[in-house]
This record gives sequence, structure tokens and C-alpha cells, in this order.
Amino acid sequence: MVLLLPADAAQTPARGPLEVPARTLPVPTTVSPEMQALIAAPLSATWNVIPKSADEWKAVATPGRGGNLPALRERFGVKAEPLTVNGVRAYMVTPNVIPPENRNRLLVHVHGGCYVLSGGEAATTEAIYMAGFGHFKVLSIDYRRPPEFPYPAALDDGIAAWKEALKMAQPKNMAIFGTSAGGALTLSIVLRAKQEGLPLPGAIAPGTPMSDLTGAGDSFHTNFMVDNVLVGSDGRCDAMARLYANGHDLKDPMLSPVYGDMHGFPPAILTTGTRDLLLSNTVRVHRKLRQAGVDAELQVYEGQSHAHYMRDSSAPETKEAFEEIARFFDRHLGK
Repeated sequence: MVLLLPADAAQTPARGPLEVPARTLPVPTTVSPEMQALIAAPLSATWNVIPKSADEWKAVATPGRGGNLPALRERFGVKAEPLTVNGVRAYMVTPNVIPPENRNRLLVHVHGGCYVLSGGEAATTEAIYMAGFGHFKVLSIDYRRPPEFPYPAALDDGIAAWKEALKMAQPKNMAIFGTSAGGALTLSIVLRAKQEGLPLPGAIAPGTPMSDLTGAGDSFHTNFMVDNVLVGSDGRCDAMARLYANGHDLKDPMLSPVYGDMHGFPPAILTTGTRDLLLSNTVRVHRKLRQAGVDAELQVYEGQSHAHYMRDSSAPETKEAFEEIARFFDRHLGK
């Protein structure tokens, strides 16, 4: 008698970690010269330089001056005005020309910087791109940051700003977006808004979000020393995220939103690259959204490390990424 077993019953036993030989990664010829220059850059010299004292952390967290921002604003045809919304510092970034379909729309921007960097005017770079490429008015939140203001200060500021934004436009006409820590905060703001029973935005765009602070995810291994921005999961950005977490459980969905309940989320577009250390963070959020029945799109760009799509305003890939997001917003926001 021959016993026929299901195909999966005869699988070979699971093996241990995969050993890979040393290898050299060429710069892809399939991207623009501007993106090739970013990809060819050496590993970040400060990726594992971690401050050792409170004073050193304060020096790192000092808001940037944004010396090139006036020229960037002029090039993109936008202006940025500081304001305070519900007690939170912010900037209103407004294009010189707003098309009729965008006049009742407002985007809320949450900047990146591993929760510690890029405060002040320097926080508005991504908002300038979106206002310029998409011709939307953008409220950019300059949230409080560690070491003086750890979790939940940034999230509290995000929610406070969202409550004020709800007085400026209808929620169906608004979107929230951000990259890296800003991508994670975008997700956490929606989770918190759900929790508090607040209206949700019409769409969101979390770019390469720091959605899991525990270090779980395949690309933390496959893209280690391949991503030339973050480089590794045990470096400076991880230390900054832990400084922000301030001893709280790293699996708390308000810190690692990939563990949150995403049912009822607004349509989302996520952006990452094939060399991004947070590729898995982004992919896992996309799958979590799809499993929750959310309309979610995923952009994965050739050869890009963490947030390369916003590191050179002249790169065609930058224009493409932000115009894709703008078109997504146009499809999903009210008018």
C-alpha cells in the first residue's frame, strides 16, 4: 500500500540563517544620474555616532537653520509662514498658484529626523516639495522633540495640530503625510484620532515609516550596510527612537504603529526603495492595511536607500514620487 501525503507534508526541515558571501553592489544604471550620485555616496559617517550625554543630545537636537530653504522656496514657487496652531509651532507652506480643485484642500505634514532631528524651519523641506509639485497648501508641524520632550510629546502635538486643522478644512479634503519618523507619526496620529473619535483625513502618505521600533523585519538584515543613509538597525537613528520612546514598550502601537488596528484607515500610499533599511517596515504596513481592507498603494523605487526620494530636489525620481502622491491625493480627497 502506498500512502500519498500532501505536498506540504514532505517539505524539507527548516534551515538556519542563510549565509551569504561578501559581494560588491554596483550602482544601478537603471536610475537617473542624480539618483546614481545618491546611491554611490559612501555610508553615512555618523550612522553609529551616538551622543553620550544630555548636553550632546541637546546639541544634536538643535533646530536646523535651513540655509538653502529660501532658494528652494523660490524655485518651487511657495512661501512659508510660521504660526502656532493649538499651542503647537508650525509653518503654513503655500504655493503661489493654487488650482481651483485644491483651494478647499489642506495637507498636514509631519517631518522626519528619527524623532530628534530637523526641527525648526528645516522641518519644512518635504512640505515645500509637496506644495511645489502638488500645488497644495501644507500645514507643516514643528513638533516637540527629545531629549527635553520624549514620547508622547510629538504625538500629542500632532493630534493637537490635527484638531486645529479640522477647523480649517473638511476632513475629507485633508491628507496627512510624512517620511521616516514623520511616516510613523502619520500612522500614529490616525490611530490616536480613531481612539479619540476624531474625524479622519481623506488620505495619508506614510513614506518609509519607522513603523516598528523593535527592529523586526527582513530588510534590517538584507539591507544592512547597503542602505547608505541609515546603514544599520543598531545605529544613531535607533538610539534616537529609543530616546523618544523613553522606556515605553516599543511594541506600543503609538510607537510602532504596524502593531495597531488599521481597520477603518483612510486610503494610503506608501513609498520606499529597494535598498531602504525600512523596506520591510513599509511593506508590512502596506500588507497590514490591505488585510484590514484599506485601499493602499506601495511605491518601491529602484536602488534607493532610506528617503532617497526626497534628498535631491533635482532628481527626476523626486518629482515622480511627489507627483504620484499628489495624484493619489487628488483621486481620494474631496474638493
